[in-house]
Amino acid sequence: MNSEHDLYLHEEVLLLALRDETGTIAPGTTYSYAIGGAILAELLLARRITIVEKRKQKHVEHLSGESMGNELLDECLQNISDKKVLPAQHWVMQFASSGDLHRVAKGLCRRGILRMEEKKVLLIFNRKVYPERDGKAERALIRRMEKAIFSEARELDPRTTVLIALADQSGLLKENFEKVRIKNRKKRIASITEGNLMGQATKEAIEAVNAAIMVAVIIPVIITPTIVS
Repeated sequence: MNSEHDLYLHEEVLLLALRDETGTIAPGTTYSYAIGGAILAELLLARRITIVEKRKQKHVEHLSGESMGNELLDECLQNISDKKVLPAQHWVMQFASSGDLHRVAKGLCRRGILRMEEKKVLLIFNRKVYPERDGKAERALIRRMEKAIFSEARELDPRTTVLIALADQSGLLKENFEKVRIKNRKKRIASITEGNLMGQATKEAIEAVNAAIMVAVIIPVIITPTIVS
């Protein structure tokens, strides 16, 4: 967890995905898979699971059942421990569903970062949206990412590195930074997302999550509903 703001990676992904004023998800992103990947990465970084090569695929193996201190993460960890060794993309897809937008948003609402509102759709249906209530956590998050992307620092925080990889893979970078600025830092972002600036453990986490998300998003039968406007 990012101790400075008491946020997990999947919560940080949701903050990047939500529009601050409307509390809706920007279209054109695969944010749900980024949340699934964030949950997998969180468990990897905490050494509750590990990645093993099996039939030329990255598979997830359970290491420890010690609580993560988060209901969603503990539930996902229990699911892994209950099953045989399965491919990483299987878990990214399952966690994308388990890490439902509303479930993740509720935790952020409890801490006063978001607020929940109900809006009418076609004057008939109600839908829940999550505008930002307190922007401090997200601003700090953006500053961390900005420092990593737009500097030449050689030592990067593992969590920020993984978050940038998730945001790049899911289209969330361009939603939070000017496209021209991102384009001009293409090589730097590639170095970060390939894990070249971090230790082996973080590199393995990034490789596993990137590969899993890439496979997940091309499977047409997996469609996660999103709130868009």
